[in-house]
Amino acid sequence: MSLDGLGEPSGAQQLPTLFPVPEPAAPSRRRRSPSAGAAGGPGVGASDPMAAAADGDPGRAATAGAAARPARGSVDEAGRQLVFFGAETVEPAVADLAGLLAGPGEVVRMGGTARLSIVVDAPWRVHVLVAELAQRGLSASWEPTEDERHAVRTSYTRALKPLAVAWTRGVAKRPPAGFHLNGRRLRLWLAAAGEVDPPGCRLHLGAADRQWWEPVGAALAAVGLAGELLDSGASGPAYLISGRHRLRRLAELVGDRPSATPPTAWP
Repeated sequence: MSLDGLGEPSGAQQLPTLFPVPEPAAPSRRRRSPSAGAAGGPGVGASDPMAAAADGDPGRAATAGAAARPARGSVDEAGRQLVFFGAETVEPAVADLAGLLAGPGEVVRMGGTARLSIVVDAPWRVHVLVAELAQRGLSASWEPTEDERHAVRTSYTRALKPLAVAWTRGVAKRPPAGFHLNGRRLRLWLAAAGEVDPPGCRLHLGAADRQWWEPVGAALAAVGLAGELLDSGASGPAYLISGRHRLRRLAELVGDRPSATPPTAWP
């Protein structure tokens, strides 16, 4: 079922009906610290070769390890202190989709283009992901699966080729060297495959990605979200984030709850 890239269904086709289609959110215009802009601090992926490539700057990709030390935080127009690495401190970018690939997302290449897909378990996740993809200029489609879930996928596009190149070796998915997480990447991961399960939160992984679970866990730990790897159970593999401090940190990083998301489904 096709969408027009703006989060609205085309023709008579409709998104899952549990929640209304949210209005496309305009990209955030936050006041950023110097390191979140031209200085290329870790908050915008300067240490991540994929992020540099996705920004269309091969020179940055070649020197991606030399990130400048960022400021501790920034302040928005309302005077709030924004969390360093938080979703509100940087503009949406295609490189953020690395958060979906850290979870159960998949990316495939075709010629000079690529497509990202992920299967989600609830209609509200479809709404949130379609809106997030539209903010990054990506059109999306969805269809129900035989097990009563929903497959969300982008169109094939050149914009996703750097992401696919960084995350694949042959047809296999694997995190690139220097992979890290930030607020926007975590926000997408949570929206697609996060499960708030008091007193913790599970971030689900790809069942076929076992050899890459450890690097993903290390990236979580690097942003203060060291989790327990759950390798069994009907819900599949996941990192369990628990503890008051870590859950508060997660909530600060992912930002405000999307409008289509049930209150109990967001930290």
